[in-house]
Parts: sequence; structure tokens; C-alpha cells
Amino acid sequence: MTTGPAVDVDWVDPRDQVEVVVLLANGRLAGRSFADRAEAEAWARPEEGEQVLEQNLVCGCDR
Repeated sequence: MTTGPAVDVDWVDPRDQVEVVVLLANGRLAGRSFADRAEAEAWARPEEGEQVLEQNLVCGCDR
């Protein structure tokens, strides 16, 4: 068995990984992803009750 060179990977605490989501007026999350908060805010319609939220990926159990 041959092994390749060791790959150094930086560990990232999953509790620090956050995604931006849009909570629709009906209480459901929008069925799409956003690159950043600015993109989500541009897409959301707050006048219709939609909210931009930041969600920890560890807690994102509904996906």
C-alpha cells in the first residue's frame, strides 16, 4: 500500500459556520441558498413579512 503526501487541513469549528436564509411570511424557509447577507436582503420582501436570518449550520436540521 502506498500513501501520498500528508495534506494539512485547517480545522473549522462548525459552530462558527453560518448561512444566510430567508424566513417567508408563512413560517417556512425559502428553498434557495444565498452567497451572503446582501444577496438575501436583495431577494427578500420585508414588506410582505419576510425576514433575513443567519442560521448556524449545526442547527440547520431541516435541510
